[in-house]
Amino acid sequence: MEASLTAKIQELGDLELAALLCLIAGEHCIITTKTNLVNDVAQELLLICQRIFGLTFAVVECSENTSLDDFREAVLVDGPDEFHDSYESHPTDHNIHLRLPQSLPSRQPSVQSSNQSNRLDERRVADVVLAKNLSTANHQVQIQALELIRTKRLFSHTAMHATSHNFLLVVIQPLGLPPLTKHLNDLFAISHHHSNADGFPNLEDASQSRLDDGNASIASSNRSMTSDMGEQNGAVFSQADIDALRHATVQTHTTAEVMAHLHHIPIFMKLSRWIAGGVSAMATRQLRSISRALAPLHGVTYVTPSLVQLAARKVYPHRLVLATTKTERSLQWGSDVREVERLLKGMTVQKAIDDVLASVETPL
Repeated sequence: MEASLTAKIQELGDLELAALLCLIAGEHCIITTKTNLVNDVAQELLLICQRIFGLTFAVVECSENTSLDDFREAVLVDGPDEFHDSYESHPTDHNIHLRLPQSLPSRQPSVQSSNQSNRLDERRVADVVLAKNLSTANHQVQIQALELIRTKRLFSHTAMHATSHNFLLVVIQPLGLPPLTKHLNDLFAISHHHSNADGFPNLEDASQSRLDDGNASIASSNRSMTSDMGEQNGAVFSQADIDALRHATVQTHTTAEVMAHLHHIPIFMKLSRWIAGGVSAMATRQLRSISRALAPLHGVTYVTPSLVQLAARKVYPHRLVLATTKTERSLQWGSDVREVERLLKGMTVQKAIDDVLASVETPL
């Protein structure tokens, strides 16, 4: 892997790394945050899509009133040729949200007028779909999202709309909301929590650029990495960079000992007294794919036990169901309910994962 690509990876923040990891692994992710930070996280991700990866994006504001038609229209953008022409002809309009970070617009679906009713609908699904509060949407909308992930295509009333090779569905979920439906939740490979302490570097740069608009352009941002742009619409990571990382992931070597480690973690998860469910076959598959995808991001050509454990801390948090005083298995053998309640008090998903990882023998 080129040294320049490694240097760009080392400059990435947590949200940028999460997006890159999902892009090269071909998986999707859930971002959790506090309710008052949801809009900031969404705006940060929009800037990441465009400035870091040069991808099209769409935002879906979900609620219990969101219909299937609302969801379908929200995720569609103009076709590749139209989008490219629009970018080349109106670069200022295309980048307007960089100067107005408080009101970042998504790419709006093209509206066909009456005299265009006979034309084919050539829109496509955006490269990155940001779904805010998806768990509040009704069951039909969540099933539509599930089908979009599985089939990589979307049927509207007039056409079939395909996704790109870089398609990524990101759910921005405030803390405290109910989880996604079981099968949809299981399709998301990783979850990541973003706090205010983690910062919003792209959003801050955009705000600073707006203040300095008369003296400096967005390219002269304070971040050193933004001056080292790729070739794809001025993005930091070009499509060639992403493809190179994907190729490196395929070439990643995994020893028999590490494969055994990957096999033992789900087994110990199922045997843990703290965990009542959520250890699925899909999670096991994604644990392997994320472990392999992490290797080139850390500059190695092989999977290490530490990468496997890092992957486990990202793959399982949104899936695991903790045991309660009604489901803890030792109760079947006569354990005292009050003692079990005392043991379970204060147990969290992260603590349960750490306990499992500590109990699994790590290969040398």
